[in-house]
Amino acid sequence: MKRTVVAALLLASGAAPGMAQSCDEFWYQRNMIYKEAGYCFKTAAAIKNFGNAGCKYDDQADVPLSARDRAEIANIRAMERAKRCPQ
Repeated sequence: MKRTVVAALLLASGAAPGMAQSCDEFWYQRNMIYKEAGYCFKTAAAIKNFGNAGCKYDDQADVPLSARDRAEIANIRAMERAKRCPQ
């Protein structure tokens, strides 16, 4: 599912952007970016949610991300820290 669709679903469900989102929503958004870029997930939760079909990169540092994606991930991580989400 594309991020724009996910964002629309979150907004439709009443989840406002930013701090009103849950830690699970932040986790999902952040990992969706990595999924779309071809990351091979390691945790059972990520594999269950995203699968590893078509993955290409075992190391997050190797995943080719655009400047926009990197900025979005940094923003999500900042919100996760502010909300004290588990790492």
